[in-house]
Amino acid sequence: MPHSSRSLRARISPAVGVLVLLIGLNLLNYVDRYILPAEVPLIQREFRVSDEQMGALTTALFFCYMFAAPITGWLGDRFSRKPLIVAGAVLWSLATLATAWVHSYETLYIRHALVGVGEATFGIFAPAVISDFYPERERNRILTIFYLAIPVGAALGYLAGGELGSRWGWRAPFFLCAIPGLIIAALYGWKGTEPERGASDHIRATPDRATVIGILRNPAFLTATFGLAMLTFAMGGISAWVPTFLHRFSGLSVANASLAVGAITVVDGIAGTITGGWIAQRWQRYNDRALYLLSFWSVALTLPFGALVFFGPRAWAIPSLFAAEFFLFLNTGPLNAAIVNSVSAPVRATAISINLFCIHFFGDTFSPQIIGAIADHSNLSLALGVTLISLVISAAVLLLGARYAPPLNNADASSEAAN
Repeated sequence: MPHSSRSLRARISPAVGVLVLLIGLNLLNYVDRYILPAEVPLIQREFRVSDEQMGALTTALFFCYMFAAPITGWLGDRFSRKPLIVAGAVLWSLATLATAWVHSYETLYIRHALVGVGEATFGIFAPAVISDFYPERERNRILTIFYLAIPVGAALGYLAGGELGSRWGWRAPFFLCAIPGLIIAALYGWKGTEPERGASDHIRATPDRATVIGILRNPAFLTATFGLAMLTFAMGGISAWVPTFLHRFSGLSVANASLAVGAITVVDGIAGTITGGWIAQRWQRYNDRALYLLSFWSVALTLPFGALVFFGPRAWAIPSLFAAEFFLFLNTGPLNAAIVNSVSAPVRATAISINLFCIHFFGDTFSPQIIGAIADHSNLSLALGVTLISLVISAAVLLLGARYAPPLNNADASSEAAN
């Protein structure tokens, strides 16, 4: 018994260590990404730029992100992912540190673009590495834990941007991420473990799951990807503009609007992500379609509350935002687990890179700028209303995707046979 306990600890320890370090990078990534939306009025005041130009900063980040993704994905399926993760984290951290020398809109645009290149490494490789440590049925649970970094990081970004930016200038909050990012990159280079590819896969590697051509006609992968793309269009637009919306339409100060959004995001993000992961983990025990169906209901239940945020009475904006974000976060772990389960290890990094390209190209690369352009010609409330249309499309695609969910019961049978 003592020997088996030691063996179990030896097997689990590298996975847990890598998971913790990747969560740290993901957390800092989202802190950095959400500082900017909290500081829109402050940056506009200094550079005298329009809403559309502010939205273009996010476009620059994701434009570089999505075009770097296929290259890094291809590399990740052929070479060790550890040095690629370290290099990306270092590049991203140095670009964040360079915010100190940003004194024009054009320089800020370049800085944001470079951050996108750095993010296109650990954003792709983290789910692939985690999937090599954990089998299909466990990935929803583990990815739920991993993606808790999104709401926590977003909330910290909003809070840092609003509070620190209002007190010490909009550049100051970005320094919260740069040095910690370099430290975690060094720790990952020192202690990170590269798992064997496909070591935990039990679903059979059919041609549509294990080849690049195959995944381009894999309905489970395509519906999860395009459902997430439409969801990302909405989330990217809302996250970029909702603090400014509350500032303009609810009369909150820049700091208070960011504080409200940050508090809602961290509470809803943690509660919604954990709740969604918990429901899906139990639902998939007897329903192979659970990850897709949970994602569908998450989006469908968000819609009415989103409409109340943008078009309802002013007093209902914050309570409705609280409800909308809770339901929106339910799908975080399940939908990402559906994506990694839809493909096999030989092409998983490539598949994730294709997924990231699609969700950003059709999603949040252009939505903040589109919303900013509509707001310049009408108002921000009407502009944010376009996100509701993308949520309807997302729900429909995810419901269709449930028909093509891979059979996890077969994975269990394969696992038992292997043992």
